[in-house]
Amino acid sequence: MILPPATLGLLGGGQLGRMFVIAARTMGYKVMVLDPDEPSPAGMLADFHLRAPYRDQIALEQMGRDCTAITTEFENVPADSLECLAQFCPVRPGAAAVEIAQDRRHEKTFLQSHGLATAPFVTVEKHANLAAAFQRIGAPALLKTARLGYDGKGQVRVASLAGLEKAYQQLGAVPCVLEALLPLKTEISVVVARGEDGRIAAYPPAENQHANGILDVSIVPARISPALASQASESAKAVAAALDYCGVLAVEFFVLEDDRLLINEIAPRPHNSGHYTLDACPSSQFEQQVRTLAGLPPGATDLLCPAVMVNLLGDLWPEGGEPNWDAVLREPRAKLHLYGKTEARPGRKMGHFTVLADTVEAALQAALDIRAALVRNAAGN
Repeated sequence: MILPPATLGLLGGGQLGRMFVIAARTMGYKVMVLDPDEPSPAGMLADFHLRAPYRDQIALEQMGRDCTAITTEFENVPADSLECLAQFCPVRPGAAAVEIAQDRRHEKTFLQSHGLATAPFVTVEKHANLAAAFQRIGAPALLKTARLGYDGKGQVRVASLAGLEKAYQQLGAVPCVLEALLPLKTEISVVVARGEDGRIAAYPPAENQHANGILDVSIVPARISPALASQASESAKAVAAALDYCGVLAVEFFVLEDDRLLINEIAPRPHNSGHYTLDACPSSQFEQQVRTLAGLPPGATDLLCPAVMVNLLGDLWPEGGEPNWDAVLREPRAKLHLYGKTEARPGRKMGHFTVLADTVEAALQAALDIRAALVRNAAGN
């Protein structure tokens, strides 16, 4: 086990990293962040901030020498950087697992090879593959870039072969997957924490609602049957075991109209839909990231009370100003989390708030009321 005051390393300096830093420092660890941006949300709270590219050899060697173990806050860290760091100290999750999650082709093929259901898909490596791909999948469908897509970016809905050809050019004619667009009842996600020794703990499934491809609201517990919740948890654990994963992993699911469960994608890190754990569980997903990195057993994942999390995007920020947070802070059971970002842009995640209540319905209504007040304030009403 790695105990405080050891130094833990983190690749990435965004909001997920910021919340990891807070958890690690609360537990008594020091943290070194490698991130190229100077106004880094994680870097400004870390003990050490290396401002360098993720492939900078000198910075990687310094981090490897100075840290006892290293993790990541986002999946698109170069796998070769993780391999380099692994020469010096434990890196969790490992490069092999992260590399699978970086590419939708590898991810979906891996899942299906382990008996884990996904939506029907085919890979599209070049323009010549488009007609055969459309014939196999049909319409409606989603064309998604194999790499680097997130928050609704890197994907286009298609309804015809002509539309597919246009979408392929729109996405840069890069390798893609064409995926059947299925009628959904809802979308859920499960966050799990798995240690190097295989011990694993799962949080209750979150029910997720999106707006413009970006997570908008997470409702916990998800309004699904206990049997489906159990199935989702077991499936998420199976993904982690198949990857021989160490760390925090999120698995996103589609719930079809007939209650069939399909895996949408996996994220080898803490997840936006798991932010409710900061306020509604004994151990947050970020504490779990610290614990699994340090070789400690996973913490408790009980849901202490129903919770609803709402993302705060840059659209709420008036030009040159700050939202009026009175609508959140006057509510005794609302928790505001701001990420310390210096520039607000439409669609950019600037923070979130979580509302706790005795019932999921009460939490959801209060959260929606708060969000409506923030929107009115942003509009100047």
